[in-house]
Amino acid sequence: MFLNLLYVGYEGESGMLSNLTTSEAFFMIIVVSIAGMIVQWRLNSVMSKYSKVPMPTGMTGAEVAELMLRSNGITDVAVTHTGGYLTDHYDPRSKTVNLSDSVYNSRSIAAAAVACHECGHALQHAQGYGPLRMRSALVPLVQFSSQAAMWLIIIGLIMTASSGSQTLCWVGVGLMCVSALFSIITLPVEYNASNRALAWLESSGLLVDEELSGAKTSLRWAARTYLVSALSAIASILYYVALINGRSRD
Repeated sequence: MFLNLLYVGYEGESGMLSNLTTSEAFFMIIVVSIAGMIVQWRLNSVMSKYSKVPMPTGMTGAEVAELMLRSNGITDVAVTHTGGYLTDHYDPRSKTVNLSDSVYNSRSIAAAAVACHECGHALQHAQGYGPLRMRSALVPLVQFSSQAAMWLIIIGLIMTASSGSQTLCWVGVGLMCVSALFSIITLPVEYNASNRALAWLESSGLLVDEELSGAKTSLRWAARTYLVSALSAIASILYYVALINGRSRD
């Protein structure tokens, strides 16, 4: 898909991308940015609400995480504490579930949901979940592409003005596509981790009825932040494709 996108943009002859203006693409970025702010606001609101609802068992986020790992036969993953807010993550290199200040010692439904979500990633790693392997393989390339893409596009636009060559511009867009691909692959990884978390919370009996519904709501809004991130990456690509095509027509 990304190669076809680049081809149509590069040829600049036909198709929706070649007719897309920078104003239209910039409008898409604004819309996605507004959606992102709404989703983040809603996530913060939901997390704040359910961080005040106690776990029926009184367990902390760390204790719930350790129980989920053990019940799934995972004994080589440690549950550790990390600073910050919503900085929770699973590190496949060190095999650690890292829980933030608002999760590690909290005895709330929100903390349990987040902790189990991160354990869901540990389960994915242990079972060789395909999308997680793909995302992990892309990490080094994304670290490079996210830094180099913008510089290549800027230098390419300068060269286009002086020599007419757009090669560097399209290389930069290609690197942006790598980052967008990473964001798209992240979606099934995150949604699957949430599904694993909710399935275990239900089967374990730790949460039922309204408490389980609260955990679902928390993870649903957290997942939507990744959806917005993917849409933002795609909108940025469309903007630069339109910008480059516009320069070629000038």
